[in-house]
Amino acid sequence: MRNMLPRLYLISDRHQIPAGREFLEVLEELLTAGVKMIQLREKDLPTNQLYPLAVKVRELTAHYDALLLINDRIDIALAVGADGVHLGHHSLPASVARKILGPKALIGVSTHSLEQLSVAEAAKANFATFGPVYHTPSKAAYGDPVGIKKLQIACSQTKLPVYALGGIKAENAAVPLKCGAYGVSLISALIAATDPKASWHSFEQIIQENEL
Repeated sequence: MRNMLPRLYLISDRHQIPAGREFLEVLEELLTAGVKMIQLREKDLPTNQLYPLAVKVRELTAHYDALLLINDRIDIALAVGADGVHLGHHSLPASVARKILGPKALIGVSTHSLEQLSVAEAAKANFATFGPVYHTPSKAAYGDPVGIKKLQIACSQTKLPVYALGGIKAENAAVPLKCGAYGVSLISALIAATDPKASWHSFEQIIQENEL
């Protein structure tokens, strides 16, 4: 399973799309550039709006041979034939999601501490995000950043692939990778970029320079 996971993980936030651009347009541009795993994370959308959007994103990811995970909503993931779900601290346990989705589903878990990471591993998640590593407004509600040192310790104490999350930019992305992170999760660095494709390629270069 580890080998099938791309090392760059795009997490969506339609509120950060630049003025004049459309959400699906930006996603397709990034898929064209090479994105291979997307989490649809539009948490504020009601079911009757999230479902049709998920259908369209599933069509796009299928066309570009990319993985699609739905944030938290196991029902939506099943309804659109997504590859799995990404679960938060207040979601159903990964072990329960596994029973519902089956053995082939990808299950990611958001973690912010060593304890949460240990729970995710015990519950047979496929991977975890860990953060926020750096300060970022979108993660301010979780308190101070965990920092690079805690990320390094976390990566050394789990067998799960860990994606560094929070405030990741081209200028600092190599640091989490050198500290043991399997990959990096990206939101604003791609979604809010004036040139998403160019931004994506800059991260690809960083990954190539820090091969596992």
